[in-house]
This record gives sequence, C-alpha cells and structure tokens, in this order.
Amino acid sequence: MHFVIACTILLVQAVTAQTFQLNDNGYFNAGGTDVMAFSDFYPEGHQGGVCVIMNGQRIATNGDIRLEATPGQWQPVPKQLDRKVADGRITTTLCYPDSSRHLTGFNPMVYPNWNVTYTVNVEPQDKSILVTVDLDTPVPDFLLGKVGFNLEFFPGLLFGKPWMMDQQTGIYPQQPNAPLLQLSTNRGHDGDFYAGRGQLTDLMQLDGEGYSPLRADDIIAEPYAVGRKFTSRPDDPSQMLTVESLTGDLKLYDGRMNHNNGWFVLRSEIAPGATKGAVRWLITPHVDQLWQYRPVIQTSQVGYLPQQPKRVVIETDPRSKDFYEAQLVRIDANGKEVVRSIKPTIWGNFLRYRYLIADFSDFTEPGLYQIRYGTSFSSVFRIADDVYDRGVWQPVIEYFLPVQMCHMRVAEKYRIWHDACHLDDALMAHVGNHIDGYNQMPGLSKYKEGEIVPGVNIGGWHDAGDFDLRVESQAGEAYILALAYELFHPEIDVTSIDQEHHRVEIHEPDGKNDILQQVENGALTVVRSYQALGRLYRGIICNSLRQYAMLGDAAAMTDGIIGNADDRWIFTEDNPMRAISTAAELAGASRVLRGFNDELGEECLDIARTLFNQTNLDGRMAGMKLQAAVELYLTTGEKEYLDFIFANQEMITRGVGFSGWYTARVAKRLETRKDKQSKAFVKAYREALAAYKLQLDKQSAETPYGVPYRPSIWGAGWDIQRFGFQYYFLVDAYPEIFSKDPVYDALNFVLGCHPGSNNASFASGVGARSATVAYGLNRADWSYIPGGVVSGTALIRPDFPELLEFPFLWQQTEYVLGGGSSHYMFLVLAANH
Repeated sequence: MHFVIACTILLVQAVTAQTFQLNDNGYFNAGGTDVMAFSDFYPEGHQGGVCVIMNGQRIATNGDIRLEATPGQWQPVPKQLDRKVADGRITTTLCYPDSSRHLTGFNPMVYPNWNVTYTVNVEPQDKSILVTVDLDTPVPDFLLGKVGFNLEFFPGLLFGKPWMMDQQTGIYPQQPNAPLLQLSTNRGHDGDFYAGRGQLTDLMQLDGEGYSPLRADDIIAEPYAVGRKFTSRPDDPSQMLTVESLTGDLKLYDGRMNHNNGWFVLRSEIAPGATKGAVRWLITPHVDQLWQYRPVIQTSQVGYLPQQPKRVVIETDPRSKDFYEAQLVRIDANGKEVVRSIKPTIWGNFLRYRYLIADFSDFTEPGLYQIRYGTSFSSVFRIADDVYDRGVWQPVIEYFLPVQMCHMRVAEKYRIWHDACHLDDALMAHVGNHIDGYNQMPGLSKYKEGEIVPGVNIGGWHDAGDFDLRVESQAGEAYILALAYELFHPEIDVTSIDQEHHRVEIHEPDGKNDILQQVENGALTVVRSYQALGRLYRGIICNSLRQYAMLGDAAAMTDGIIGNADDRWIFTEDNPMRAISTAAELAGASRVLRGFNDELGEECLDIARTLFNQTNLDGRMAGMKLQAAVELYLTTGEKEYLDFIFANQEMITRGVGFSGWYTARVAKRLETRKDKQSKAFVKAYREALAAYKLQLDKQSAETPYGVPYRPSIWGAGWDIQRFGFQYYFLVDAYPEIFSKDPVYDALNFVLGCHPGSNNASFASGVGARSATVAYGLNRADWSYIPGGVVSGTALIRPDFPELLEFPFLWQQTEYVLGGGSSHYMFLVLAANH
C-alpha cells in the first residue's frame, strides 16, 4: 500500500513538474524548456515575439502577426504598445503601423494601408502553451492570405533533420528549393502614415529595378507542407516541438528563398472576418524534467603569459548539487597529466547561471594545458612567453583590414578576395532620407544632386558586409591604429599596398610598416573627401537597396564607369559632435604619419585645426571638444589647446569617467611642470581618478568576468573591447591607482571567457576555437575573414546569453570598422606590453 502511494505521489509530481509555470523573470518554464513572450523586441533580427528555448538552445522565435509569409529585414514590423504578466499569463498589445518607421528613420519600411491593434495572449495549458491572437478589426480583402501568425525556426540546427506535418514528412534542406509561388505584392496598397517627423525616403530610388528587398513578398517558395499539426525534430527529444493550429491550416515555408538571412517559417493565415480568437495555437515542446545545463569552462582560446592572471570561469546550472575540483591538465608527448587541482570559489548567480571561479594565476610553467571540471573540458590553450607573438593580433593587419580595403583589388596568392571596386565613386546624394542612417539635408553641398564629386575614389575600408564608408568608422579606425603604433611600435610588413594602382597583395612585403599603411588608408578617404566637398562627408554608400543587400565581390556593385546610375552616393551632414570627434582622430593620426607620409599628415592636422576652430558645442556636449584639444596639444604642443584644457578642468574632473582615458596623457606631462596651474590641475585630476577607481571596481564586480557586461540587443564584445582599450591609458599612466587586471579580463572575454555555451573566440581564426562563420562580405558562403572580430554574445532577454553559429545575425556575428578589430588588436598589444 505504501509503495502504491509513493508511486502515485511521484507520478503526480512528475506530471505537475511538466506543467509550465511563470517564473520570477517573466517567462514560462518546465524542466529544460523555456517559453518567452515579447521579452525581446527586435523582429528584424530574429529576436522577439513568442520564443522557445529547449535544453540550452533557442529553437524557435518571433512568434507574432506578420504581413508576409516570409518577411525579411525590410518588411513592416509591429509596434509593441504594452506587455502584462498577470494571472499566470503574458498578454502583449501591439499594432500596425509603426508610423515612426513608415518611409523614414534609420532603415525605412513601407506599411500597407491597414490600421490594427491586436493582443497576443500566451498561457499554459496542461503540458502545452496556448497562444491566442485577438484583432480589433478584420483583415482587409487585399491582405487576405498575407496576414498570419508566424513562428521562425533557427535553420542552423535543422539542416538535414526531419519534420512532420500530419502524415507528411520531410527533411530540412541545406538550401531553399523551388517551386516558386507568385503572389500579389502588398506594395500595391501602400499606406499614408508618414507622421511628419524626419525626412521622407525616395521609395522609387530605393526600390531600383528588378528584385527589391522592399517588395520581396511577391515571389516566395511554395510551402513544403500544409496541415494542422506540425512536429519539428521528431527524431530528437531535446529539440522536438509540436505546433497544432486550432483555427486554420499550418504552412511550412523556407524564408531563405527571398532573403538570404531568412529562417524556416511556420505560419497560419488569418481567416476572412476573424477578430477574436483569430489565431489559436497549441505549442507543445518536449520537456525533459531532469535536464540540467552541462558546465561550460570558459578560458582564453589562445592562452596566457606566464605572469598573467589566469581566472577560469565555470558556468553551471543553478539547480546542480554537484561540486567538483577544477583540474589543470598538462598535455605533452607522453599524454595528459593533472598538475594542479583546486576547489573553485562560488562567485554567485548571474543571468540564468551559477558561476564558479578557478584561479590558476600562480601556475606559470610554459606548456599546453586544459581545464577539467567534472566531465567538462576546456579547449586546449598555451602558457608561454610568446603566446601573443604570432597569429593573435597580427591577423587584423595581415588579413582583415587588407580584405576590407575599398577602391582596391585584393589578392592573396591564388585567391582574389575582391576585385578593384567603387572606382566610380561618387555622385552627390539626393536630398532626403536614405538607408542605414544616411540622410542628406539641403544646402550642405556645393554640388548638385547626382553631380560627380571628383577625387573621392581612394582609401577607406568597407564597413562589415555593407560596403559603405562612414566617417566615424574611417577616422576612428585610423586613430586607434595610430595610437597602437605610437604606444607599442609593432613591426609588421606582410602586405604590399599600392594606392596609386589600387592593388593589394597579401603576403607580399613591400618594405613599409603595414599599420602605418592602414592609418594612411583611413586618412586618405577622410581627407580627400573633405578637400572635394569643402567639409566632412557623412560617408559613401550605395544608392539603392538592391545594391545594399548585395553579397559577394564588392566590385560587382558598380561598373567602375564614373557618372552613371549605379554609382554610389556621397553624403554630407551638419553634425558638430561627429565633426569634433573626427578632428581628434585626424590629429592623432597625423602624429604617426610624420616621416611616413608627411604631406597627408599635415593635411590631417590642418583639417583638425579647422574643425576645432569651426565647431562650437554647448553644455555637456562641450566635453566632446576636449578630446580634440588633447590630441591637438599632444601633436603640436601649442598653448591654445592647453589653455582650452585648463579652462575645462572642472568638466574633466567631474566627468573623468568619460574623459579620463584621453586626458591621462596630458595630465602625466603636466606633472613635470612647476607652474601653479599645472600643479592644481594634476592634484584635482588625481583626486578625481581615485573616486572613479571605486566606481570602476563596482562595475567590474557586477559580473564574474571582471568587466561590465550589459548587452541590450547587440553582443557586448565591442563595448568590452572599448572599455579595455580606454582603461589601458589609465593603468599605463597611473599604475599605482589602477590594476592591470581589467585589461587582461577584457582581452580574455573576447578570446573566449564570456557567457553562454559557445565559448569561441570572437576574433575569427584566432585561438583553438573561434567565430569561423561570420557576418562579413563572404557570409553567404558561411565563411569568415581572419582577424575580423564579431559583435559577440548577445542577450536573449531577459537572461539567455547566445552566440549562434550563423552568418546572418548581425547582432551576434557582424564585423565592423572603427573599433571592432582594432580595439582587439590594441588590447593584445597592451597585454603583451
């Protein structure tokens, strides 16, 4: 009898445990499965809506009403109005259109002529999640068959894996497959929702001719299957998820047919006249009640200097009762040997995990090593005096920056990375809003719309895979490289760069320092554009969306013939903050160009002086001018700039967290002066730094990684690199105040010691395991560029860190100019120094 009662209790507990419950973080959980609802809102980045995470992997996401079967980055997204968590359910209110994005904004969208407000209600039902959508108005006739509830499945986990739709079966294909389905486009019913804020977009110009990402709903792939009950991965309980529609047919689409970055899409269309209960889905993930997150050991994928701190982070399930020793395992020709065992300290909970720290800093013997914790192993890493001497910072200069060079033919022995590109730059941009944050205001150019702007087809680097040249990316990259050269003087010559003939040969030395050649390359585009326009450019970008979405050889974007319709556009702007930051960057670059390209160096300095004198900033923004004054003073030693620094002493000390890194070099110089003003400045500055040190210590203690980690949508890798870069100037000038550890911690974060199960190095091709699928110019090939540094681990809010191996998630795997790789390179050199 007691046995029967015990079994009954266990059975009830097991069944109860599989029922989804709302947790304190505002999402549903059962065992190893989480269902989130609108905690995130970035649908164009496959991040938002109803989201299912199973056993540590995001399986499906973006469950929401969409106006196309397979929408992409450029299709309309709803506006989220409200989200409530109450009575065991999550209710989110949204609407179409979002007038702030209709034909205007950073990336304009075109909304069809339909106003609707709707709610998505998500609640548990037995072992399932019930999703119910209520509309306040029916779908108009012209959108019937287009409006539906979509759920996107991550393709990277599914290639070659099975699905079932009722009695139909299939395998998720590696590439999208015909036949095609031709539909009437929503673009025949554009709404009039422009709210009068921001410049309007020239829709005809953006559309261009032929395929346009803006109207990509007219030709899609036919659905792979139609039915009422769909199961993904019936072969694998860890990923098996079933969706049953209670209101209409389900259709399985391949979103990659018309958008390379698309996912598999399961959807049901909303029926004519439907409002309340227009969509009702029962989502049933397989729940493994016993599943626990396997410990992840997070180390540098490269290794450590013998005297460098070696804090290993171990990420564990907070429910785990297991606690092991962390073992340092040496690997040599005789095999593996445990050389040190220590009991990790419990750091505590962060995000959704519990973190342990194993500190092996006192172990300094060179060799190959691994960390073992229970049944988990780290990657193999080195401890060596030369750990950073080859193939660590060098790929940034050896591969990444040469490959990104614009107006060049870039060759590497047998391989052509891209042919000579954009030699027909550039036409003056048309007035109005464009894409990617570009807009041209009237009256800011001596050139007419569409007129040739001569002399700007030289220098610069393509930004990520977008092929545009932004002034902050170009000047910023040159500046960071200049500071790295100025401080560390690294010698590297493995590339031949010929600006006159637009040719780059990787692994062909030309007798010139490659870092200085890259500083020159960034300065050239900024300086020549300034000379042509009589002011700074905002940047140069393609003139249509079809060109912008292009993947492959940069030379294919235009025909190289100056003055025709495919030429890129050059934009100007009136942006005092960007102007003054460019002044600082050009002044810094000018110092290292002395003796290398004296004429260009003087041109940089002249423009920096002019921008400093012309740019007026008031209030808090006046602090932006300080950096320019600092760099101009360090370059020229002139009293005018030092007087400006002295005049803003209070602003410097009050905002030392913002300005301390670049003013530290001036403050150290002033320590050698005997005048009262210098002494007073130095005293106040040191006092401000001591207070800031306490603030930094508090921020660094917020995470087990020793650096602030505060991602929003994008991965925080670039922010942490910038933090480490700026922090170095403080510790270099004031080692008695600031510890060296945050420099190493920032570098280790980038090289693999970061949250989540994917502990790859963000630096492509660097370390035992790295991001070798990335959002660069070759992303369509699921490839990478050595030395590129991806954006890094993002946060699926509220608490799931994620770094997918997928080339089309810009918020996780994109390369960037103006800091991404150059800050990383600087950090490696700083750590070695």
